[in-house]
Amino acid sequence: MNRKNDGLRLMDGAGYKKIIIACDSYKGCLSSREVNEAIASGVKEWNAEDASSGIENVDSEDASPEIICLEMSDGGEGMLDAFLSAMKGERVRIHAHDALMRWIEAEYGIVNDTAIIEIAQAAGLALIEPEQRNPLKATSWGVGEMIMNAYRRGVRHFIVGLGGSATSDCGIGMLKAMGDDWKKIRQECSFVLASDVTNPLCGENGAAHVFAPQKGADAEMVEMLDARARKFAEVSAKHFGYDRSEVPGAGAAGGLGYAFLQYFGAEVSAGAELLLREIGFDEMIRYADLVITGEGHSDRQTLMGKLPQRILEHVLKNKAMTDQQIWLVSGGVSEKQALLDAGFDQVLAVSPQNMNLEEAMNPKIAKRNIANAIKVSFGNA
Repeated sequence: MNRKNDGLRLMDGAGYKKIIIACDSYKGCLSSREVNEAIASGVKEWNAEDASSGIENVDSEDASPEIICLEMSDGGEGMLDAFLSAMKGERVRIHAHDALMRWIEAEYGIVNDTAIIEIAQAAGLALIEPEQRNPLKATSWGVGEMIMNAYRRGVRHFIVGLGGSATSDCGIGMLKAMGDDWKKIRQECSFVLASDVTNPLCGENGAAHVFAPQKGADAEMVEMLDARARKFAEVSAKHFGYDRSEVPGAGAAGGLGYAFLQYFGAEVSAGAELLLREIGFDEMIRYADLVITGEGHSDRQTLMGKLPQRILEHVLKNKAMTDQQIWLVSGGVSEKQALLDAGFDQVLAVSPQNMNLEEAMNPKIAKRNIANAIKVSFGNA
């Protein structure tokens, strides 16, 4: 794939010559793009107020640094937008089935000879009303339809984001949608799975026990789903002569990860790291004075492979040669000291402590909270 990332360039800022903003979404509230733009807005507002205050010690060039906003994703919802905003590619819209076999419009991307598949486009939990969620019935059929559509267009390489699924069918629906063509796809295609999940397919740490309750499963359903997964893995192992149900990531997306590993020999890559590599993130931040990242809520779990931690690792490598700063800007923060100790120069919780969650999750209010927090922080920097 050709790597190209123009990002969203905004020529306003405050106190820095180059700022990179690369935040994950605030799930259920704001997309990655919206979070980035709210932060950029806060920088611009501070800069405008600073200029109007008559301060003379900052020249015009320093007062208007380059701000580059990069949409981010860890392989879940928003991955398609993140890749296509970062790289030249085509957005393809097709009719496909959702997890309840209802016709919907789904999208995937093509960058050169590689398809970017976000499974949540067809099999996403967000597409199913809460009262209708039932992982015993939910199917990955629509994922198979997206892959087949790309395959018929001549695509032979796939990057697949496994986050946000409504399914627990181990990819059986996807394979059925492919029909006998799955054998051709197995021979001709390569798959890279963007996922931070390391769970196996079965058992107490497997897909059913860990993830199915989030998709509407009760205790009885969990046992049924786990038994179904074990049976499918046994049949598949007998057919191929090997078993990949214990490979880390097999339990991702309700076992869809297993289907890709077992049937198509897929590779698994941390979703955030895959995106950062593809867009040439290290080169992009090389001469940046400030990198800002964030997510909906940050705590010690952030340091266990989530997107902000991945970005922190890249910045810390660059810091050995520069005095570059990195800020963590999240909707809420707990265990702040642990995050500072990990290497973040500033850790900001944008939601006021006296604001209730429902109000803080209002998109309009959240954007204003982000901009205000940035203005205050730049004022204190």
